[in-house]
This record gives sequence, structure tokens and C-alpha cells, in this order.
Amino acid sequence: MRKMTETIFVAAFLLIGVVCVTACSDRLDVQQVYEFDLATLPVQTTVVKGGEAEIRCKLVRSGEYSETQYFIRYFQPTGKGELRMEDGTVLVPNDLYPLEGETFRLYYKSLDEGQQKIDIYVLDSFGQLVQKTFTFNSETEDKEDSE
Repeated sequence: MRKMTETIFVAAFLLIGVVCVTACSDRLDVQQVYEFDLATLPVQTTVVKGGEAEIRCKLVRSGEYSETQYFIRYFQPTGKGELRMEDGTVLVPNDLYPLEGETFRLYYKSLDEGQQKIDIYVLDSFGQLVQKTFTFNSETEDKEDSE
């Protein structure tokens, strides 16, 4: 009986050891890539030539990895205008600029009297991309209102 108890004890000890060795992993699984989106407050759809429209933006992330970097670029398929960041940096179409914070403001200045459209792209350092399109219609100033 004693020998059978020792055999059961040794077998149980070996079984626990095998379970512990196979259950543990020395690899730490760190997620680096998280989905994100660009949220904006409502943006005006009409702007006079020479006038500005403010675009308030916020990166909405499903998680956070401290080494992730975000970048912005834009393209203007129709019309003429100028897009600048809140620090005064005027963006050149298709050039890539780093985003410093999670919330930021963009200012679109109309340089045209027709319809204008801009596509804003936000990318992260892992190649993910979010695109937002804004369309502005021309608004003429009333001479009676400006007098």
C-alpha cells in the first residue's frame, strides 16, 4: 500500500510539473497596433472666399501604445484653399506632418468661389489609415451686410 501511495504521489507531482511547464511562457504578448478613428465636431459647409472654417479633431483610439506616432496629410481634389494647423503650420498637399496631440484643430481658408473639397488622411506608424472628406460651398458676402 505504501508503494502505491508513493507511486500516486510521484505521478501527481510529475503531472503538476508538466502542466506548470507547458502553461507558462516566457514570451510577453504586447499589443502595439490599435484601431483608431478621427472624430470631428460638426464643420460648416459654406465659406466665403478668403474666409476660414475650423475643423476640430480628436483621435479616438481603441487602445494605446506609447510608441505609436500619428501623421496627417491632405489632398484637395476640387477648388483652391489652404489648410493650416493650429500652430500656424501651413500644410502642403500630400506632404506628411506629425501630429503632436490627441486633439487638434485645423483651419481651412477658402481661396476659390466655387465648390471646394479636401480629403484629410491620418496615418499611424504601423500603416493604418483613416480618411475624412470635407466639402465647402461658396458663399458670397452681401454688400448690404458689410456696410
